[in-house]
Amino acid sequence: MGFKKFVAMKTFLQSMISILPSALVLAIAIQNPALLQAQTTAPTPKKPASSQTKKSQLVFNWKKPPVGLSGISGRRIGMGSRDDCPAVENPLTALVPFQEQNLTSQINKASISESDSSIYVWGLTTNQYPTLWFYIPYTKDIAGVSAEFILQDSEENEVYQSPVSLPAKPGIKSVTLPSTGKPLEINKNYHWFFKVSCSGSENKPIYVEGDIQIVQLNTSLEEQLAASDPREKILLYAENGIWFDALTLLAQLQKASPNDASLISDWQSLFNSINFNQNYINTPVIE
Repeated sequence: MGFKKFVAMKTFLQSMISILPSALVLAIAIQNPALLQAQTTAPTPKKPASSQTKKSQLVFNWKKPPVGLSGISGRRIGMGSRDDCPAVENPLTALVPFQEQNLTSQINKASISESDSSIYVWGLTTNQYPTLWFYIPYTKDIAGVSAEFILQDSEENEVYQSPVSLPAKPGIKSVTLPSTGKPLEINKNYHWFFKVSCSGSENKPIYVEGDIQIVQLNTSLEEQLAASDPREKILLYAENGIWFDALTLLAQLQKASPNDASLISDWQSLFNSINFNQNYINTPVIE
């Protein structure tokens, strides 16, 4: 074979090799068009899965009762009928955790009888002018009805006393110590009473009572709270056993947005975590 014929043959073979893949793809495409589309279309990157974090459940973390409680057995629920007050479906109730006095080493066991008077009724707060919460079944239209809140120090000296206006309908109401008074001292225990009288006499009032202690936050928790939104703050307070602050902030949010499903869920979760009576979970927060 001459040199010119050899070069011509080589050029022909090279051109056939270069077009062979395209010819094969074309032949396959005729038999299976879908495969051609898959081969010639750039793959669309998958969207990453949603990274939405599951919402934490609002759970109160029980703490060991503080040293130096008043020693007086608390009362979270007032007696059903005394002092000429009318019978009510749900009694006067302090919205506070409670524990049996002999179960201080078993903090999570709070399922004691509501009629048991040998219990601790107490909560912590960081506020030197704290807010306490009560379910009040008695209304201002009851003849001769009156209510008062009393706070004593550990030596039973009266620190604060004030009449409380009763609501127009049963509901959850707060009592806040005025900022014009002397602030409560940090790391000291105080004993409170909420009394209702329906006969104009204070001899046999219906009442609830318990203890409250003002605590100092550590630096780490202070920084976390400062960088948190309102719900995160509620979680932090609850996780650290600071009952009154968690409840007060949640009640304020729920009152501002009573139809917010997430706040309703938080409210239910918080009370369920302390085995609270279901009758109060759906009760409105009122003035």
